[in-house]
Amino acid sequence: MKMNYLVIFGAIMVTCGCAGQAKISPPPVNNPTVNNPSSTSKQSNTGETIKSGTFVAGEHDTTGAVKILTTNGKTYLELNEAFTTSKSGPDLYIILHRSKDVLATTSPPAYPLKEGDYVTIAPLQKYSGSQRYAIPTNIKLENYQSAVIWCRQFNATFGTATLSS
Repeated sequence: MKMNYLVIFGAIMVTCGCAGQAKISPPPVNNPTVNNPSSTSKQSNTGETIKSGTFVAGEHDTTGAVKILTTNGKTYLELNEAFTTSKSGPDLYIILHRSKDVLATTSPPAYPLKEGDYVTIAPLQKYSGSQRYAIPTNIKLENYQSAVIWCRQFNATFGTATLSS
């Protein structure tokens, strides 16, 4: 009889212990401009570059280059192989911002952004290396002058790149 209680108690402890370690993901964003990244994370050598820029640090070190290009009639944002940003962001996104100098429009240390000044492209796929994101056709690129790595949860700008033709 005591053995049955020990087995039941042990099973409950294992179940509770495993459930406590479950990963909780944030709910999906209810934003029509949020887009899933394309299935390829390899940078392409084809296509016409529309704009490009180099990242500078905001709240965290962020380096590498970004370009916006068209391939087969579709527009993409690509981060190059040299791209890196801090792994301390729990909720990082790639966004396009209206300002040419994003950091000058806000204040340190977090460089928070004002809603309406940016459009969300997609959650960041990884903290470093080349990656590609499809830009929705409803986004007018002429309205945006910078690419930004942004932590949505804490409204913190990790890094920004002014986009030039």
